[in-house]
Amino acid sequence: MRFRKLLILLLVVCMWGGTMIFADAAAQKVRVIVNGEELDDAGLSSEGRTFLAVRQLADTLQALVVWDDSAKRAIVYKPNVHMFLFQDNNIFGNVKKGNRYTFKVFAQIDNLLTSVAAVKVSIFDPSGDEKVIQSQNVTVEKDNFWFRTEDIKYNFDASGKYAVRFFIKLTANDEWKLVSEKIITAQ
Repeated sequence: MRFRKLLILLLVVCMWGGTMIFADAAAQKVRVIVNGEELDDAGLSSEGRTFLAVRQLADTLQALVVWDDSAKRAIVYKPNVHMFLFQDNNIFGNVKKGNRYTFKVFAQIDNLLTSVAAVKVSIFDPSGDEKVIQSQNVTVEKDNFWFRTEDIKYNFDASGKYAVRFFIKLTANDEWKLVSEKIITAQ
């Protein structure tokens, strides 16, 4: 009786091990690197095809993802968002640490193939703290538009990189999605 239980246990373990080896051979993890940074959710490779996490890839590429539950499909939109920073009529870029500057942000958005409910422009200091420059509800019926912020007075207190980021909300209930970024270096 004891020998029979041991034999059954051994058979179950062998089958489980074989299944795990087959599963590992059928789908292997793939490292995904975008612009020099490795994504957290690795891709999977199976039968000559590579599968990637759409949401994480879209976030990395600063694109928008819409899930259509009825059709069971993910739609990725990548609008072109070009930001220009101006101080008076001069292009604004690198700054001296410890100084206060007044500037505004112009954004040109095109290749916008979906509706948008709101936009937001923020600046993030080197430690990651956000200051909203301006947010606004928008109604866009075409594939392109311009957005200009009011003047902002901002102290660049620390050395490092400050990120000016442009966000979009597809609907009023959505979360903000990053679609563009400009870097200001304070030295």
